[in-house]
Amino acid sequence: MSQVSLSNGQPSEQANASSARLQGHWLLAARVGWVAIVAWALALCIISLPAYYQRLQIPCTSTIACQLDGALTPAGMRTLHAIGLSLSSYAIYNVVFGMILIVIWSIVGFIIFWRRSDEWIALLVALTLILFNSVQPDTAPTALAMAHPAWTIPVELMNFLGNLCFGLFFLLFPNGQFVPRWTRWFAIFYALITALEIFPPVDSPFNALLWPVWIRGLSFSSIFLVVIFSQIYRYRRMTSSTQRQQVKWAVAGIVASVVCVLALNLLNGYAAAVQPGSFLEIAANTLLPLVFLPIPLSLAVAILRNRLWDIDAIINKALVYGLLSVLLAAVYAGLVLGLQVLLGGMLHQTNAFALVISTLAIYALFQPLRRRIQRIIDRRFYRRKYDAARTLAAFSATLRSEVDLSQLSEQLVTVVQETMQPAHISLWLRPSGGLSKSEMPGGWPGAREGAGE
Repeated sequence: MSQVSLSNGQPSEQANASSARLQGHWLLAARVGWVAIVAWALALCIISLPAYYQRLQIPCTSTIACQLDGALTPAGMRTLHAIGLSLSSYAIYNVVFGMILIVIWSIVGFIIFWRRSDEWIALLVALTLILFNSVQPDTAPTALAMAHPAWTIPVELMNFLGNLCFGLFFLLFPNGQFVPRWTRWFAIFYALITALEIFPPVDSPFNALLWPVWIRGLSFSSIFLVVIFSQIYRYRRMTSSTQRQQVKWAVAGIVASVVCVLALNLLNGYAAAVQPGSFLEIAANTLLPLVFLPIPLSLAVAILRNRLWDIDAIINKALVYGLLSVLLAAVYAGLVLGLQVLLGGMLHQTNAFALVISTLAIYALFQPLRRRIQRIIDRRFYRRKYDAARTLAAFSATLRSEVDLSQLSEQLVTVVQETMQPAHISLWLRPSGGLSKSEMPGGWPGAREGAGE
């Protein structure tokens, strides 16, 4: 029987949880404020639907008008007419599709609020999820402000709040603290830049969208670099084991969405270059909001799961099979083309023969290449787990041949120290077969001292 006590210097789970919880009047005020903001945001979104429906049926002839999600150019409208779709059907599709996405994001936000409303970082995440699709610029409320200028200020306020929550999420997740402390001043800078992009009129010199390109690029780059630095510093210095798993889940969802956005934008750019206003370009634009769904789903797992699933295993398999797929595809294409060139003058059915040989080669390479890539990934990105697995495998082999209890106990303590790295370790062996303490090898039973004991 063994006893191991760990002390790795990480912030305690209880301390982090208690510091992030709201109580008493603060909890009541936060809940009431959250419900009020969400109710107004969703109401504003619903009020905007008629204006959004009407706006989608008007061709966008200027850059500002085309910033609305789903807006069509005259070429796009001609494409719809050519394939037999009316503008009203297209507008209905966009309205319904947009509402479905808002419902999905809002449901995730409401579930987080219902389960974790006493944690203010969970309130921020839930609010960000609901505002992300409902009142962001270029969504339905923007069409309402275009049609009725009296709604401009309320819409801009909600746009600002949604962008502010989005930035604060990246600066505060997962423990709700500004890490390092100076990033709180950067949050003020981010809020100022966001306000200058939204509130000043589009023709005002104070509007940040009209600033020189190098100034806007510098601002964006500084925001991006500070956020990345903050998350890396927080991950290495200020997070517990559970919070690290939360960060991994959030990053996994964001990375999946970014990859999908890049792929869809490449498809959109190709379609626009080949034929502007084509159906492929229209479909890519309308499906763009769909690729952001991994974000709310991953955040829901990160916040609502008390014992998070092992995201490391998912990331590990994604790296292995992603790299394996790319390599096998390259080998397959190279074999097919190479065999066709080499055997072109010898066989009449070169294509079929090359496909068969290439398929058999891929089948033979799959398992050895997968194992090789797995070892490389484990050594490069999961070195500690890789070394621990090798140590345990070696110890398992030793168990089959070692008969000296003293030597075996020493090796057991060494294995535990190398794999788990505890601050203290103690080992007791229970007497069996009527042996007394003095008869046990090495003076067992008793405490075998490890580090710190």
